[in-house]
Amino acid sequence: MPSKPEALVAKGGGHGETIVKRAARKGHEGGHGGAWKVAFADFCLALLCLFLVLWLIAARDKEKAEDALRASGAGLLADGAGARPVGIGDRPSGSLIDRTPVPWQSSAERRSEEPGDQEPLIGKRRLESPEDLRELQQTLAKLGEKAGLSNNLQSVITPAGLRILLHDTDRQGLFELGSARPGARLQQLLQEMGPLFGQLENQLLIVGHTDAVPYAGDGMGALSNWGLSSGRAMAARTWLRIGGMPDRSVLQVVGMADSAPLEPENPRAAVNRRIEMLLLTGAQARAIETMFGAPVSRVPLTEGSDAAGGPGESSMLRQLLPARLGTR
Repeated sequence: MPSKPEALVAKGGGHGETIVKRAARKGHEGGHGGAWKVAFADFCLALLCLFLVLWLIAARDKEKAEDALRASGAGLLADGAGARPVGIGDRPSGSLIDRTPVPWQSSAERRSEEPGDQEPLIGKRRLESPEDLRELQQTLAKLGEKAGLSNNLQSVITPAGLRILLHDTDRQGLFELGSARPGARLQQLLQEMGPLFGQLENQLLIVGHTDAVPYAGDGMGALSNWGLSSGRAMAARTWLRIGGMPDRSVLQVVGMADSAPLEPENPRAAVNRRIEMLLLTGAQARAIETMFGAPVSRVPLTEGSDAAGGPGESSMLRQLLPARLGTR
């Protein structure tokens, strides 16, 4: 076999020359085309995009965890920094978005600039009777409907005052999942409530509640429903103050975790995740102040030992202690 193409020439009578060309066969060791390089480059580009997406997801999850840690009130004990709630305009670590808020106006200022869209406010400075509380109840219902939270707002008149419940539903939550950051609608509603409570002499008791779904982990610095409920109650107070409510309007802020569910038979129900605000009557506010306030007098129990208490507690202790001491 010839190694190179060669031409065979045949002559025939009366015919032209016939030329036959034979090409040499190439071995398997010959080079291939460049299509595999294009495919490999596409594969590398796809891997790069995948790693970039995974990195962004991991950074976002870490940011949410830090937000929940700060907002829930759980202390950063390992760093010795103590608990610090997420402030308005804080930028969590790793965030590329500037969260500094634009200048805002309180609800009271907006009402003064928009006279045609004013909500009726309560005329009396202190509400004590059921009739007065019913008027406030109707005003709050209008605010809830305006904010799109009519299904999340309930109120009931009690002997202690007006009990206001802001709770989750199966379709709509008030806070971000596992966080003390209120949603946009709840922020709007609380800002509208702020000036309403600010013009009253009645004080508020704000209580946060969660469902029975626990956090993972139970260490010293771990998140818990106690921290979450306290953080949400404090967040409600913060947004009421943004709306124009003064500090004096709040008597107490409490977090109760999942210890007082609205549906005990279903402790994980959405309605158990709620913020309760009790607009206290004067008598109920004085009772709470007496319970947690400074002692009125000091009652001698035994020699060298005193106890703080009021006149009623003094007489009770005088009756109980002799009998108990005599049994020794």
